[in-house]
Amino acid sequence: MADQTTAGSIRARVRAEMIDEIKTVARRHIAQEGAALSLRAVARELGMVSSALYRYFPSRDELLTALIIDAYDSMGEAAEAADAAIPDRTDVLARWVAVAHALRDWAVAQPHLYGLIYGSPVPGYAAPEDTIGPATRPVVVLGAIMADAKAAGRLDLETGAAPAIPAALRVEIDRVAEAVTMDVPAAVAARGLIGWTELFGAISFELFGRFNDTIDERRDWFDHQVRVMGAFVGLRG
Repeated sequence: MADQTTAGSIRARVRAEMIDEIKTVARRHIAQEGAALSLRAVARELGMVSSALYRYFPSRDELLTALIIDAYDSMGEAAEAADAAIPDRTDVLARWVAVAHALRDWAVAQPHLYGLIYGSPVPGYAAPEDTIGPATRPVVVLGAIMADAKAAGRLDLETGAAPAIPAALRVEIDRVAEAVTMDVPAAVAARGLIGWTELFGAISFELFGRFNDTIDERRDWFDHQVRVMGAFVGLRG
């Protein structure tokens, strides 16, 4: 029995190592050629026949899904670590700024992976439900910051002259706020979602060349945008 267990553990470890190697090569192909991933090309670089690779990933879409989940989880971990690194949990603006910069740093360090999850859809690929949980990790961090801001009295709950939210849209916003435990009124939750959208828009503009020949001090510009959006969301430092 012990020998069987040992043999099974070795096989599992070898399989896990092979899967990691396949994904490493696939990421390199994405960095060089974009998301038009070819299992045949990956297998060729690994010195495998395509049929052998299919034992690990039966289709291109399954390999893409694994890479997408890894990317979302990696970005989510960066956001969570940046948030956790702020010792004063009531300094919600500092947490917002730290998380935003962590997301940008992650994207700048690996733009091909950012493009995979936030760029143009991959032709012929439909993301399965398995990607939803990992994709929401950074948004859950936002929900926690806003909920903590409200609890600490550091969230502006006034919406001023903001237009009323249509009833059907309010239902959807409430659903999103509940999913990320953003315990704030719908109008404030909408501000948070707008702010989060703007942050990712700022990252995308930078990575996809929209600031070329326009803004050179990219980090400073991003920091300014982050703080403006923090004020818009209603976070008080």
